[in-house]
Amino acid sequence: MRYSLLSCAFVFLIPGASPGADWKPVTAELVAKEKPGYGGLSGVVVDHATGHLFVDLSDRGVFRSTDRGKTWERLGKDVIKGRTETPGSFQIDPAGKTKRLLLPSVYGGPIAVGSAAEGGWRVLDKASVHVDWCAADWTDPDLKFLLTLKHESGGLLLVSRDGGKTFAEHGKGYGPAWAFDADTAVVAALKTRDRPKGGLLRTTDGGKTFSPAGDYAPVSLPRWHAGALYWLADGVLIKTADKGGTWEKLSAVKDGRFGPVSGKDGKHLFVLTGAGVVESTDGGATWSAPIAVPKELKGVSALTWLEYDPVGDVVYVMKMGSELYALPRGSK
Repeated sequence: MRYSLLSCAFVFLIPGASPGADWKPVTAELVAKEKPGYGGLSGVVVDHATGHLFVDLSDRGVFRSTDRGKTWERLGKDVIKGRTETPGSFQIDPAGKTKRLLLPSVYGGPIAVGSAAEGGWRVLDKASVHVDWCAADWTDPDLKFLLTLKHESGGLLLVSRDGGKTFAEHGKGYGPAWAFDADTAVVAALKTRDRPKGGLLRTTDGGKTFSPAGDYAPVSLPRWHAGALYWLADGVLIKTADKGGTWEKLSAVKDGRFGPVSGKDGKHLFVLTGAGVVESTDGGATWSAPIAVPKELKGVSALTWLEYDPVGDVVYVMKMGSELYALPRGSK
């Protein structure tokens, strides 16, 4: 299926501008015709090499746009039931070496692995139903090492070492995670009475054991950018370039909610804050004034997503159940 949207006139955004950003919805016709289930539009990801957009519609599957939301078509023939929820949980290979997609469902089916280029989906074991996110070893073509978190289950961490054929429960009290390779991963420890500040944990044996790796308390999923892992944690942005062995504090980020999202080069980043979208062109050392999100989103919540197309210089935001909004900033 293919849908057309009316073209709109856009204005240029002056870098650092704050109020009055001219956001435009780009999924209205798609959502109206597909009639998704509860949650509606529930996830977005951009292929940074091409600028192609991918959105997840609750119970209707994944749709792709190759023209920045003017037209849409279903990706593959399979309809992946359910919806994503945690911002950033719908992923395309963050290293950019493949076109693999990773789609965990909070409500619906098991985790699904697909291809942005070819369509088609491989569904993992039913133990991966009802999860918030999935961290995968993207260096492995088979994605054998996986970490995932059961939804509303006290931070129950599941581990797979066979590409999702089986999952084992590791225990409760965990938060967002990232896998660097077949053996090495980092995971957040939730704040508890015994651990009031939370913290970071690291495994070097494929998730069998974890040891302390830092006192930071992450607030969102980590993000891979230019060969390093970045993480928003309690008012600061941190970075590791040695697979979680050591962490560097880059800057303070007031009320950071999600990100950083990769920009045009190794120094270009975007972060979603409670006040809006902030931008850095020096690797996260300094940040612009916030760009307010569309008024229709009624502020920034735990379900607000941020993405960026470096090919067309377009910023995207959405909240589960809203439209996808685009803010073109260049001449393309």
